[in-house]
Amino acid sequence: MQIQQFTVIVHLMTSLDQVSIAILLGAALVMAGILSSLLALRFGAPLLLAFLGIGMLAGDSGPGQLEFSDVRSTYLVGSVALALILFDGGLRTRFQSIRAVLAPSMALATIGVLLTSLVVAPVAKYALDLNWTEALLVGAVVASTDAAAVFLLVHTQGLRLRSRVGATLEAESGSNDPFAVFLTLMLVEFISVGHSSVGHVAMELGREAVLGVIFGVVGGRVVVLALNRVALPQGLHAPFVGTTALVVFGAAQIAHASGFLAVYIAGIIVGNQPTRAHNSVVTFLDAATWLAQIVMFVLLGLLVSPHRLGASIGPAMVVALVLMLVARPLAVFLCLAPFRFNWREKVFIAWTGLRGAVAIFLASIPMLVGLSKAYLYFDVAFVVVIISLLLQGWTLAAAARRLHVALPRSERGPRRVELDLPGQLEQELVGYPVRSKSLFFRRGLIPSWSKPTLVIRNQNILSPAEAEPIAPGDYIYLLAPPQRAEALDRFFVDMPPSTAPDPHLLGDFVVSGEHTLSELAEVYGITVSEEQAKLTLSDYFDVHLDHAPKEGDTLALDSIVLVARSIGGGRVSVVGLRLPEEEEKTVPPTRMQSFKSKLAEFWTSVAES
Repeated sequence: MQIQQFTVIVHLMTSLDQVSIAILLGAALVMAGILSSLLALRFGAPLLLAFLGIGMLAGDSGPGQLEFSDVRSTYLVGSVALALILFDGGLRTRFQSIRAVLAPSMALATIGVLLTSLVVAPVAKYALDLNWTEALLVGAVVASTDAAAVFLLVHTQGLRLRSRVGATLEAESGSNDPFAVFLTLMLVEFISVGHSSVGHVAMELGREAVLGVIFGVVGGRVVVLALNRVALPQGLHAPFVGTTALVVFGAAQIAHASGFLAVYIAGIIVGNQPTRAHNSVVTFLDAATWLAQIVMFVLLGLLVSPHRLGASIGPAMVVALVLMLVARPLAVFLCLAPFRFNWREKVFIAWTGLRGAVAIFLASIPMLVGLSKAYLYFDVAFVVVIISLLLQGWTLAAAARRLHVALPRSERGPRRVELDLPGQLEQELVGYPVRSKSLFFRRGLIPSWSKPTLVIRNQNILSPAEAEPIAPGDYIYLLAPPQRAEALDRFFVDMPPSTAPDPHLLGDFVVSGEHTLSELAEVYGITVSEEQAKLTLSDYFDVHLDHAPKEGDTLALDSIVLVARSIGGGRVSVVGLRLPEEEEKTVPPTRMQSFKSKLAEFWTSVAES
């Protein structure tokens, strides 16, 4: 009897030890993921591959000897991870920034995914010895780009993409996942059941899309209403939004709608409405999506068998190279042909079709339903993700600069503090340390839509008037709309070196950004206030734009319109003047000649100095 009790106790202790070991390893993995965010700023894509290696080492083919084949858990974790990633992508999407590129983005997200699958299918058929339906399934699994991977690398490699290119990639990578999921599920159903008509597929696609949009819009509005009306304790707003996003996803899936489309649209609705605790929600989801990607890569590593992979790695590499070098570029060039993108922008968009957690998730679906060649699809997805992150991920910054679609950030953003103000949603308190080389300190510039409120100096709280003059090392807090808070960053980083405007661009109605508004008023007879008269044209753009200046930005100045013609050092260096039509014909020649002589004197003095 005592021996039996002793055996039970030993068995119980062994089970508890296993649970404790699992908790220890899980916590260590989460801690590594949190700390790895620091390394991600330096290494980018290869860091994600490190977690893939951790999974392989822990698996049954590595020294860890952990047997893991729970595809259902992988699918569950993948669904939650992808839902959070899509919601976070929608939350960060400014609708006004993607409105102009909505048509090309949707073309890439639907027709582009289909074209990519169709181009990959013949290669997969002959390289992997599959039938046509199975080959199409391979194409569908690897066809969509990964939003989290794209923007993780854009951020970690310090790129500031041109607005149209960045907005197109943002909208496409966020919205192409639902179509890729639908296409994968339809092909899995066809292989499993053996029959499916074109009409049935079209009807299912339409129904899932319409219901997904309805669930997304309604769910997003409910989240906004609840977030602003329910008095939650401090710190619970972010978890509340994250869980409600999963509720929207789950409810849509149960109703046989596209849960992935629903959760992405819900994120857009929430992100474009004034809400309480917006900054804490974004920060929380940023961490959640980072950890979700880590978990997905570890699970991929656990499920991959190097012994099984050896038979298919060669054909899978062929599929990966055709996908990156032929299928994706062809789909991009065909989908963007009706739109006004130049060839450099098309090449970069084609090269930025990274594959990541989405391909891993889609590859688990055939395994979940037990298709005969399920592990083959998974192995192909594994090879595609590896090659994509290594080849495309490591060369993303170089490609952007060689193709002139992005400028490197001169410096990481300043340490910004955002504080919600109870009782209202239109303003929040945004704080920055004051730097000696910042635009704010050197030029005294601040946007017209922000208001300095308090200054902290040597642990003393002062009003802006009491703190004058502001000194480096001070901390200044300003009132600003939450959706514009990030635009304040450029006033508190060190000013990049300015570049002289190209003299060939200067003419009758194109002037240097260094000229003041008073000089412009003297020549063109416009009215400017005394407080603005000393501002340069570059300063005027900085003060009144709610984003970093870019070519093509316009601002009204009395009866004329200023157009940003060239950007240098992060500021407007050349300004075009759009005059009223009748005034363009009657500008006095003497004044124009006087203005030209001032331009010549200015650039002569610059050259001599």
